[in-house]
Amino acid sequence: MLLIERIIVGSLMSNVYLVFDNVTNEGILIDAGDDADKIIEVIKKNNVEVKRIYATHGHFDHVLAIGELKDYLECKFYIHQDDSPIVEKAAESCRRLLGRGCSDPPRPDGYVKDGDKITVGENVIRVLHTPGHTPGSVSYLTDDVVFTGDTLFAGAIGRHDFPGGNLEQLLKSLNKLLNLPDHYSVYPGHGPSTTIGVERIYNPFIGLRGLYREGKKI
Repeated sequence: MLLIERIIVGSLMSNVYLVFDNVTNEGILIDAGDDADKIIEVIKKNNVEVKRIYATHGHFDHVLAIGELKDYLECKFYIHQDDSPIVEKAAESCRRLLGRGCSDPPRPDGYVKDGDKITVGENVIRVLHTPGHTPGSVSYLTDDVVFTGDTLFAGAIGRHDFPGGNLEQLLKSLNKLLNLPDHYSVYPGHGPSTTIGVERIYNPFIGLRGLYREGKKI
């Protein structure tokens, strides 16, 4: 069984997820935007062996701690290839928007693509390409959980007005996510968790954006 620890980091209150097998204690990190020491403390507390970090997308508030974590954990970093240019500019974006010094994140060790399977202990996590917020945004799915990055939030959807954002792609990605069963828990890049069923009914942006599934308005 997979266990999930949420860690809130940085001035933008980004979510980091420590996802690990409760038997083998093998785990991964999903995003790592800041506060490496805080993340390491949670890893140690749970006695988890982390060898891989997977980013949902390349914005600085989701990748800035990866360099320090890579050095400490001796782990590898993966992201969708379409977001590599965004990672390369992450420190510059951080300095411009937050007015502070930021270290450049490392180059990815490899890339994920739609349909890839990630093994964590005896568990499998699938990769779903969900562009729109950024060209290389991805979501990570288990049998009952989806980590949506900045594509879908509790009561909101991701912005598409940043460089590389695309509203049409975002709507298609949201439809992919809303095709998941109602019971799926949603762990977003910011804010609290929710479920697919709750967002399908109550998320005001879903209705306002006029999303459709199978020809019927959601």
